[in-house]
Amino acid sequence: MAAITRVLESQQFILGDEIESFEKEVGALLGVREAVSCASGTAALEISLRALGIGSGDEVMTTPYTFVATAGAIAWTGARPVFVDIEPETFNMDPRLLDSALTPKTRAIVPVHLFGCCASMKSILQFAREKRLWVIEDTAQAIGARYDQAAAGTLGDVACFSFFPSKNLGAAGDGGMVVSNDPGLAGRLRLIRNHGSRRKYDHEILGTNSRLDALQAAILRVKLGSLSVWTAKRQERAARYHELFADRGLERHVSLPHAPPGRTHVFNQYVIRCHQRDNLRAFLNARGIPTEIYYPVALHLQPAFSYLGYTQGNFPCAEAASAETLALPVYPELDDERQNAVVGEIAEFYRLQR
Repeated sequence: MAAITRVLESQQFILGDEIESFEKEVGALLGVREAVSCASGTAALEISLRALGIGSGDEVMTTPYTFVATAGAIAWTGARPVFVDIEPETFNMDPRLLDSALTPKTRAIVPVHLFGCCASMKSILQFAREKRLWVIEDTAQAIGARYDQAAAGTLGDVACFSFFPSKNLGAAGDGGMVVSNDPGLAGRLRLIRNHGSRRKYDHEILGTNSRLDALQAAILRVKLGSLSVWTAKRQERAARYHELFADRGLERHVSLPHAPPGRTHVFNQYVIRCHQRDNLRAFLNARGIPTEIYYPVALHLQPAFSYLGYTQGNFPCAEAASAETLALPVYPELDDERQNAVVGEIAEFYRLQR
């Protein structure tokens, strides 16, 4: 509330000191030279693609198992999203399939660090460098995650973050950020987010209005100080889920999320793969236990992307994930009693199915 009051009293709601301070603080946290805030995670993707010159006639590879914004941002530039199936274990883009999706029109790859665990960036980056492609990390769900000691968002050419309220670092509304080690790219991003203008009424390029509110920046600056503690608590809750599922002997029915060696998972969501998913969800809901499905229909089967010509069966791993995964409650304040109830009711559901 003190931070909000500070902004209200300053009357500086658009850009200014709060924005600059927040950008510097996030840049320092991640270890990047440039951080450019913007209106949302979706906007971060859109202005990144535009700043890289991607548009009509280009193709951009990404995953069909993600939120619509990832592929939607590609389509909004005029480029064509090209989907690549996922790894069943991590739910992230399978780099072994990139070559089969490559065409002469391919300009970039947008890997998603889904649920808080990094994609297989070493392989993706190696492929991208060989083929001279941009790599845009969709880090919306993975602030604080690490890959071989490097922070998620510092591996590709540019990375996009979301501060949607449900994220590990969430605002009191929408917010986003783009980070990069390229000052020239950062300069283009700042122009695009502010109507192509450095000075009032002087427009160098056609830009848009994609500025983070100073109120949101002030709130996020306060919350940023607790991010590491909240991340550790999410990881503790995830580890305890693992123990509870093992104690109940549920391995036959449930596959648990994990991070491959060298990666640190921050558990924006704790997503299991389970038998009879929809029946289990209804059972838990009847007992007052909230769950969520990320994502019930893979993007290649969404009506909005029907023009791409994909059909059922094109991406079997993504389709299986859409049918089998369930997100359980996970947040820093989750207590032992509630976790016990979640796993206990899941065990009861499968006991009744025998």
